[in-house]
Amino acid sequence: MDSTRVTEQPTSYERPQPGVDPADPRGAFLRSPAPPAGTGAALPVQGRSGGEPPAPGAVAPGGSAPAADGPGSEHSQPGAGPDAEPDAHRPRPAPDGIPVQPADGQGRVDRGPGGEDRRTGQVTRPGRPTPMRRDGDRLRFVGAATRRIARGIDLDEIVMGLCRATVPTFSDAILVYLRDPLPVGDERPTGPLVLRLRRTDRIPPERDTEGGGFLPAAPPEPSELDSVGEELCTVRPGSALAEVLRGVRPVFTDAPAARAALPELLGEEGTAAVPDGQRAVLAPLRGRRRVIGAALFLRRPERIPFEADDLLVAAQLATHSALGIDKAVLYGREAYIADELQRTMLPETLPRCTGVRLASRYLPAAETARVGGDWYDAIPLPGSRVALVVGDVMGHSMTSAAIMGQLRTTAQTLAGLDLPPQEVLHHLDEQAQRLGVDRMATCLYAVYDPVAHRITVANAGHPPPVLLHLGGRAEVLRVPAGAPIGVGGVDFEAVELEAPAGATLLLYTDGLVESRLRDVWTGIEQLREKLAATAQLTGPDHPPPLEALCDEVLDMLGPGDRDDDIALLAARFDGIAPSDVAYWFLEPEDAAPGRARRLARRQLSRWGLDDLSDSVELLVSEVVTNAVRYASRPVTLRLLRTDVLRCEVGDDVPQLPRLRQARATDEGGRGLYLVNRLARRWGATRLSTGKVVWFELNQG
Repeated sequence: MDSTRVTEQPTSYERPQPGVDPADPRGAFLRSPAPPAGTGAALPVQGRSGGEPPAPGAVAPGGSAPAADGPGSEHSQPGAGPDAEPDAHRPRPAPDGIPVQPADGQGRVDRGPGGEDRRTGQVTRPGRPTPMRRDGDRLRFVGAATRRIARGIDLDEIVMGLCRATVPTFSDAILVYLRDPLPVGDERPTGPLVLRLRRTDRIPPERDTEGGGFLPAAPPEPSELDSVGEELCTVRPGSALAEVLRGVRPVFTDAPAARAALPELLGEEGTAAVPDGQRAVLAPLRGRRRVIGAALFLRRPERIPFEADDLLVAAQLATHSALGIDKAVLYGREAYIADELQRTMLPETLPRCTGVRLASRYLPAAETARVGGDWYDAIPLPGSRVALVVGDVMGHSMTSAAIMGQLRTTAQTLAGLDLPPQEVLHHLDEQAQRLGVDRMATCLYAVYDPVAHRITVANAGHPPPVLLHLGGRAEVLRVPAGAPIGVGGVDFEAVELEAPAGATLLLYTDGLVESRLRDVWTGIEQLREKLAATAQLTGPDHPPPLEALCDEVLDMLGPGDRDDDIALLAARFDGIAPSDVAYWFLEPEDAAPGRARRLARRQLSRWGLDDLSDSVELLVSEVVTNAVRYASRPVTLRLLRTDVLRCEVGDDVPQLPRLRQARATDEGGRGLYLVNRLARRWGATRLSTGKVVWFELNQG
């Protein structure tokens, strides 16, 4: 997508300027009509510092001036007559150049009975802008513009703030060029300096507002400012453009150095479209360390040119914009690092486990707090089981995310050892204490067995899970609360519960149910009701889709409910029917491999999988032979029929087998090689009582 953005802005302030026609292409820069000739009361001379000559029509103290012809005189108050006393405090009009910004908060212009502005003494036609008459108005414009620029938090917002603040108030068009790529912080850019046109804004074509309507829909005539600007510009070292950018200060484009730099920035065609005279200002954008771009302010030929004081305005706008862009780039890098850290700390994808379907969600606390300590995980275990984990580390910082990553890695390691849930939490508690003081976290660890249709849960200060039954009933499981991880010196208790087929278990962190507007138990009850209501939509015999269920749960969050990040893990228990499981014990003897082949052949024949008999018999024979060779206790053999055929062989030897390439003279060492070539997947997992070697085959 093109990064250049061209917009048409009828005004640049937060609210429309009073008395300004938004369709006026000249914006607020209109020269006031010359004051009518006449006589009025004498006014003292109010000269400026620096020897500025007195304003036309002003006289020395004690002198006299001709009286005004009417109430619209520049030097007369409404209703003032020839005998009026001179007003020694009446300010003199300032030069034209920048529009008057109303002093009151409502944007009203104080007018006299004759329609004249009490501040300037001039009559302006309704619907037309009031001209700038004081240097203080220039300062007010700079203040309003810099406030608008400072409100931006990312790069696009800051650049848009600069454009909206200057068009049409300060210029008719603006072109903003930024370095490509933008350097981050103290990073030293490599390669040539390339400027890319980031955004352009201009005043829209003039519309007919005098008659109360628009002109007929006809294509407007192209303006000379429309053709200014090229997408990319490579700044050559030592060129005129490089010298102007190195000078940092804004310059008029009629200066020799700037005029020589324009063809390099805009191209020959764009340079020809730049108005003559002091109607274009080139302002380098310098950040904390280096020049990061340039801004070109343009006025049409029919508009009054820039003044020398406008260079100071351009310098202020360029400085604030450049510093804001520097900070926005740093913020973008920080946000990218936070996003990457959080993404790598959480599972990239959930595993496909036998007898259970999984879905998950994660939401950060806010856009400005993208990292947190919440995590979830699903870990496959031996015997087609799966461990479901959800936890929450205190805080929303990089430190919390780092601690969360260490605890998640520790939990995965402990799960690989096939420890009971309460033992896993005990070791996590010890690990948190080793990480330092005040490393507090909550965690819930559950193990689901699809064959037994049971789930074992241990809790360490975490909100209890919610179980949604197939009929639509939702219940909060009663599990011991336990103490948070990191307290130390506490014992954890596990409970075993029924996990019926078709039920859905929801694990979550407290950010889902607790906020400033509700306590945790109120939120849990609302979650239970939300799950029950969602289940009613699909009927008693059909559980709701898992992904849609997660979205519905997150929809219960309202404004003000996002005080914490949220981790959500949903598990749909499909289970494995007893008719799809076959289990045997084999004595560790030489006849065990032959018996294993016969048992596997008979079971496959019952399941109608005779075409897999040859492959299964060969692989079962190799795996059982390795187990019998080193086992001292009975060997287990289990076949599971789901979407694939899974075979598991367990023994009491903890050493895991390794795949290796057998030499030509070796008598053994080829069993795992055959398993690796013929099986769809295979693996070995260490248990507390030994190990399990398993492999899977496609059914058809």
